[in-house]
Amino acid sequence: MTFRTRFAPSPTGPLHLGHAYSAIIAHDMARANGGKFLLRMEDTDLQRSKPEYDAQIIDDLTWLGLTWDGPILRQSTQIDSYTPAIDKLAAADLLYPCSCSRKDIQAAQSAPQEDALPAVYPGTCKTRSMSTRQTGDALRLHLDRALDTFGPDLPNFIETGPSHEGTHPIRRSVATEQIGDIVLFRKSDAIVAYFLASALDDHSQAITHVVRGEDLFGFTPIQVLLLTLLGLPTPLYHHHTLIRDEAGKRLAKRDDARALSKFRAEGYTPADIREMVGLDG
Repeated sequence: MTFRTRFAPSPTGPLHLGHAYSAIIAHDMARANGGKFLLRMEDTDLQRSKPEYDAQIIDDLTWLGLTWDGPILRQSTQIDSYTPAIDKLAAADLLYPCSCSRKDIQAAQSAPQEDALPAVYPGTCKTRSMSTRQTGDALRLHLDRALDTFGPDLPNFIETGPSHEGTHPIRRSVATEQIGDIVLFRKSDAIVAYFLASALDDHSQAITHVVRGEDLFGFTPIQVLLLTLLGLPTPLYHHHTLIRDEAGKRLAKRDDARALSKFRAEGYTPADIREMVGLDG
């Protein structure tokens, strides 16, 4: 099987040093293994994703000297491709409609922040059946039923990153307390949960190694659970360390002072960027 990685930014802001670090690691791992490196725009957040950020990401990655294989996949152009997975989960009685906070539902579109998985849903609509679904309702995963389908043998995943290397079983108590009944979809405004779309695209693009920051490690069981429920294989995961600021906080898109475009404008070279993030060797 060909070694395949991807860099999958959300075009909601400029790339910063942390993004460069992640993209370079994924790119270099693929090239070192004679594999493929793919670029995917995870733009299911239709309100915040902007074409100018999409273009800037491509320009910055090209400037860094990174090349990708095949066309760029943009999730916004294939929203309907996620419907079969939703239908399969619904047919297995693993979803229920939810009419709760629009804000909570929209939050499902975005990648989680460090140590900030989606808030666990209190179960307000949990007793509803799919027959009561109305226009505007979201669809939530019925986690208890989902876990019950596995009996005592819940799925696990393999991690190769430096901080969590090894095999990690999904634990029912952790899933219940930290994941809960997550939003997956709302048809009325084409909302597809970030974690569902990302996992499905990793499968459709035959990604063998998901390379990303360790801030997303706690988020991985959600994707592993969904993939397994859908009868799909799970890739290997490699969560790398993060580039942090002087206060120890991970960089965010609001950190314009560390945007690649700023360093480029000041005359830095791609080699300088690699050295700044500790990849000069």
